[in-house]
Amino acid sequence: MSEALLVIDVQDEYFSGKLPVTFPYGSFVNILQAMDAAHAARIPVVVIQHSNRAAGAATFVPGTPGWELRPEIKKRPRDVLVEKSLPGSFTGTNLEAWLKEHTITSVTIAGYMTQMCCDTTARQAFHRGYTVKFLSDATGTLAITNRAGSVSAEELHRAILVTQQMRFSQVMTTQEWIQSLPISYQ
Repeated sequence: MSEALLVIDVQDEYFSGKLPVTFPYGSFVNILQAMDAAHAARIPVVVIQHSNRAAGAATFVPGTPGWELRPEIKKRPRDVLVEKSLPGSFTGTNLEAWLKEHTITSVTIAGYMTQMCCDTTARQAFHRGYTVKFLSDATGTLAITNRAGSVSAEELHRAILVTQQMRFSQVMTTQEWIQSLPISYQ
């Protein structure tokens, strides 16, 4: 089985913009550790960047500070950068073609936000026949309040992890994932 790490939307909007990720603490450090481990183990790293091109968009507008990838993500090795405009990383992108070209059969999900782009991408991958791993402490979210109600960041994150583990993904910590990598890295 050939594997790739998908690093989803680790952009400044989630650090200094309108959508600050608050849970789990340390998720960004874990994302960086996963990227470093993947590179060392020769597992392809796919960095995915969200772009909102809608008229009047308030977040993720290309060229704005919030749209930029975090500097630590930019400077790390990656095999491909995929731009997306919807929550699912497969929709309207070259991701699936790239994965097939590189005979990838398993993807590991890291990045932001747990309940939106990470969850959607994991479900899309599962529906396309990929084995999916979902890093519980290298994904993250924030508290949400809207017309439907309110949910804390911790509750929202936990609910998605439980749902992912039910059917779509193998949920694991970053350290569990790193320990599962080829012996050449450990």
